[in-house]
Amino acid sequence: MNTAPSLSVVVCAYTLDRWEDIRAAIASVRAQDRPANEILLVIDHCEELYERASTSMPGVRVIPNRERKGLSGARNTGVAAARCDVVAFLDDDAAADPDWTDRMLERYDDPNVVGVGGLVRPWWGTGRPVWFPQEFDWVVGCSYRGLPEQPAPVRNFIGANMSFRRAEVVSAGGFRTDLGRVGTRPLGCEETELCLRIAARRPDAGLLYEPAAAVRHHVPESRTTWAYFRSRCYAEGLSKALVARHSGSRAALASERTYLRSTIPQAFVRSLRPGRPGALRTLAALTAGVCATVAGYVVGRIHSLSSVSAPHPPHPPQPPLELPGTDGAPEPFWGSPYALRGWGHHGRRG
Repeated sequence: MNTAPSLSVVVCAYTLDRWEDIRAAIASVRAQDRPANEILLVIDHCEELYERASTSMPGVRVIPNRERKGLSGARNTGVAAARCDVVAFLDDDAAADPDWTDRMLERYDDPNVVGVGGLVRPWWGTGRPVWFPQEFDWVVGCSYRGLPEQPAPVRNFIGANMSFRRAEVVSAGGFRTDLGRVGTRPLGCEETELCLRIAARRPDAGLLYEPAAAVRHHVPESRTTWAYFRSRCYAEGLSKALVARHSGSRAALASERTYLRSTIPQAFVRSLRPGRPGALRTLAALTAGVCATVAGYVVGRIHSLSSVSAPHPPHPPQPPLELPGTDGAPEPFWGSPYALRGWGHHGRRG
């Protein structure tokens, strides 16, 4: 008889501006039909937020980010502090459905499943712009049209709603800190790179997308503009170029090839149907989104190739963290001993 794995839920936060969102995220985890064994709130280098959360969230382990500033370092800190078999990540501006943990954990009954990601529904603060194509909901960190509608293996997860067996993340070395969001800058693709690394280490391992394990993700008005749309697409291309540098373009772009060959052409066809509201603007968004992403990737690859050929001074490795093992003894956790080399903008599609 299989024993259900224990669960740590990690929420990473960096600013008091999202205080109400953070409270909603934590409340949604507390209200789960199957309670998590522990909730960790990792504060990313914001002393004021740390003090406020520490005094107003009883029962939540509030800890400071002990790595480089940014989402990747905060997640690594959460993994290092977690005490359970499975570590789930929920964004600080997302709220989980009541059966989120239940739907997620039941998939770990299969020992070959090392990670489970779920559906991320957009929660538009001011309503979805009429021109915003659902195929580009990844721009706002949400599930997009083209993903499976039933449980299915996937290459990578969307960061707002994902989980892994903790031992697999530790063995893989954690999230790279030269990828990932830092503050409000649209950095990203750290989830993709970690998933690729886990899959490379464990070809028999399964990364499963379970749309029934759902969350809603707040999309503020600031992310509904043309300027944000274009900049995020361009940043996504830059990020994918860096992932391709680390993991190889074949693996890094496998899903993107299908997306461009199938999902985007179908989106154009739908936009051309008579009577569709905002059809011309949607067509313009589809075209601009693809072009900006490809341009970012090309620029990123050129930059990446030039960086490889140019000499760089050596960087000392990051010291290991002590991570409590399942038998009570400490085990090494190397985090992400990688240095940022001249990159300022990376995107995230998850």
